Amino acid sequence: MAEQRKMKKFMQGAVWLAMAGILVKLLSALYRVPFQNMVGDQGFYIYQQIYPFVGIFAVWTTYGLAVAVSKLLADHDPSVHRAIEKTALGFLMALSILWFAMLYFGSDRLAHWMGDPVLAPLLKTGAFAALFMPVAALVKGRLQAAGQMQPIAVAQVGEQMVRVAVILIGTWIVLAQGGTLYHAGQTAIFGAVAGGAAAVLFLLPYRRPSFDRLALKNGATIKRYPIIKQLAAISISISVSSLILLLFQLVDSFTVFRLLTESGTERMTAMEQKGVYDRAQPLVQFGIVIASSLVLSIVPLVAEMKKKNDLAKAATYAALSYRMSFLFAAAAAGGLTAVMPYVNEMLFGSRTGSFALIVFSWQIIWLSLSLVLTSLLQGIGKLFLPVLWLLAGLGLKVVGNALLIPLWGITGAATAGNIGLALSAIGLFISFKRHWSIRFAPLRYYGWLLFATIVMVAGTTAWATVADRFVFGSGRTGASLTALTAVPFGAIIFLTIIATSRVITERQWYSVPLGRKMAAFQLKLRSNRQKRGIE
Repeated sequence: MAEQRKMKKFMQGAVWLAMAGILVKLLSALYRVPFQNMVGDQGFYIYQQIYPFVGIFAVWTTYGLAVAVSKLLADHDPSVHRAIEKTALGFLMALSILWFAMLYFGSDRLAHWMGDPVLAPLLKTGAFAALFMPVAALVKGRLQAAGQMQPIAVAQVGEQMVRVAVILIGTWIVLAQGGTLYHAGQTAIFGAVAGGAAAVLFLLPYRRPSFDRLALKNGATIKRYPIIKQLAAISISISVSSLILLLFQLVDSFTVFRLLTESGTERMTAMEQKGVYDRAQPLVQFGIVIASSLVLSIVPLVAEMKKKNDLAKAATYAALSYRMSFLFAAAAAGGLTAVMPYVNEMLFGSRTGSFALIVFSWQIIWLSLSLVLTSLLQGIGKLFLPVLWLLAGLGLKVVGNALLIPLWGITGAATAGNIGLALSAIGLFISFKRHWSIRFAPLRYYGWLLFATIVMVAGTTAWATVADRFVFGSGRTGASLTALTAVPFGAIIFLTIIATSRVITERQWYSVPLGRKMAAFQLKLRSNRQKRGIE
């Protein structure tokens, strides 16, 4: 009975954390649209150049290191918990100071390497966000170890809402007062600092009172180096799938603008082109939300079944997470291919760079598969294989940018991203199959998925072309109406074909978030076919 209550509490906490994670990702994708509308492509370029520096450290500490702290606390006797927390806090503070020093005192050098010295003040502003991470990470880790997920969820959502509010309201005020785009960008980066401070404030009620001297004097001790080593190893392996998109953005920060200008593009034009290229970020983030939700909902069941030695159920859940991720990623990438010019104009005010954004959008497939495969590998205890493959993909991205940007501009950068992420996804797939030879999907699954995607793209493109030319007309309003009608039109085509093929069974649909409606739709189609067959 006690074990059941414990499991129920854990599942409730996991639901809170999953919902918060999805909401945070949605907010992160959505705020970029009004922000870009306020500052334009040049202002968007300014912000996106700096954001990866702040985001990488935030994800590593407040997600990866928080999980590492919780795991160490769960694995060790309570008598050494104080010593572990003290060691973890010291390690986190050292990392925070080092990251702050790198950004603040190295801002001029980093801005020079990016090819835009005026970015240095923004890096200095972003450096202060690192100072709030240690306390937030430690408290989150402690709460996770205790199974108290609800406060973490509230803190995550609260932090993101404060950050988004500061970015949008602050940017509007700066521009209204006649500030430059760089000032607006600096204000937006300050949003990360405000968000970090807000996270600490949300978590302060759950902090443990200061270590009393008597407890430290008489309490158990522990060797610090092994704890620090485990903290670093676990945090990197756990957070690598969340970091990969940010690391690819960091590569772009150092290469896209600089290589465009070195190839003869005028500086202002190069800034605008990089801003156009960065329009793809919120679209891709939105596209991988489904994969993220699957990772949060299905993949933990794989690890649980493996622990219980129920390999058949574990294999079923692993295959389902792969199939669902691939299916929705293909739908998102194919759908964006068909409607990108109209979505581009609807969200960002012009159709500039739509082809490059189409190429970029296919990264949704590789990112979604990488997220699921990384989590599955971690679930069977292979923590460092994902790190190696994702770093290999990152290296290929660096080489690809250097070779392709001078030839194809931002389309070359988007192509390089696809190549690098494809290498990572394929490597992760092969590595998983070597350690656990399960069948992810039969050949008919891939055939129907390809057929559904092609028909959806063809049908949606045809409707969007007709609607744009003859129904709604040109302009942002017309593009918006075209996009808003084409998206559900394409979704109906895709889901109808998938439901007809039954490559995902009704029982499998019931296992995923919001899958009940799809299961009901699939059953209705099946029933109608049977009736027609009888008649």
